[in-house]
Amino acid sequence: MHLPDFGTVDEPSPLPDFCSLPVLFTLLVTGALAATVVWLAAGDHRDFSGYSVGILFVSWLALAIVVVLCLLRPWLRCLPGHLPYLAAWLLVMPIVGVASWVAHGLDGALHMNLVSGGTVAFVRDNVLIAALLGAAILRYFYVAAQWRLRLAAVTRAQVEALQARIRPHFLFNSMNTVAALIPLDPVAAERTVEDLAELFRAALGQHEQGDGTLDEELALLDRYLAIEQLRLGERLRVERLLDDLPRDFPLPRLLLQPLVENAVRHGIQPLREGGVVSLRGTRESDAIVIEIANPLPASPARGGNGHGLDSVRRRVAFRYGPRAIVQAGPRNERYVVSLRLPLLDKGDRDARTDRR
Repeated sequence: MHLPDFGTVDEPSPLPDFCSLPVLFTLLVTGALAATVVWLAAGDHRDFSGYSVGILFVSWLALAIVVVLCLLRPWLRCLPGHLPYLAAWLLVMPIVGVASWVAHGLDGALHMNLVSGGTVAFVRDNVLIAALLGAAILRYFYVAAQWRLRLAAVTRAQVEALQARIRPHFLFNSMNTVAALIPLDPVAAERTVEDLAELFRAALGQHEQGDGTLDEELALLDRYLAIEQLRLGERLRVERLLDDLPRDFPLPRLLLQPLVENAVRHGIQPLREGGVVSLRGTRESDAIVIEIANPLPASPARGGNGHGLDSVRRRVAFRYGPRAIVQAGPRNERYVVSLRLPLLDKGDRDARTDRR
């Protein structure tokens, strides 16, 4: 789901993306509700033409506010503390005032007689309504952003705890392998220790912060499989079909290793004759698909609790969002874990970079 530095949860939350459709939708709905309340309060429920013009006016006004705030968002974000929200609120008033003055002038010029009262009163009332609604909406955006910030911080802590966890049995087995190799093949023992050190460095977060790449993850998998190959010998065979994947694809560190470890532990280790662990990858128009498959033993291996797969699901959901899919289950006498990871466009990458 990338594990950037969010900072403290008490920092002021960033401004909403005024260029996004959800913000525009929120303003349109709020404006329409306000116009409906004013129309109902006036008691003239038969004047549907005035109500229709009022809805059109607030819709045009919401669009104008969104366009102005969208254009000024880079400047607003440079302000310290809570000033971005205050500045956005102050900008709403002159926008509404100018728009109301123009609307009143057009109503008089076209002799539509939809606006009662003078220009000053019409502009004043609209500005006051906009000030109240603008404060409420910006407060809603602020609280929602703070909630998302705290949720992301909690999720990040959970994911980091899952990432830092490495199975003791793998460490013990690897140490036994090294001990057995020292008198027989010191060079292989030294290489195994180096592979272990690299795996633990990645697991304990001693690499630089942020994502790694698919190429780096595959290199770690090669180190892990080299260790297991020494332990299992010819029982472990690996099939790699990954040439179609972009090697620079951003990937959370040690995302695939727990899945491959599960494949070895539950698919190869229980079988006396061993089997093949398959790593396949394909690239689609908007995503990459990675599949890890292993044989299905007649009786499942003991000790499985699903922590590895659960960790991967959480990290994928956190890093790639709802478009990512993780599926696992039997398929043609093999157990297959499939990851569909979306190719992030520039906007998605920038939004996620803002949370680092």
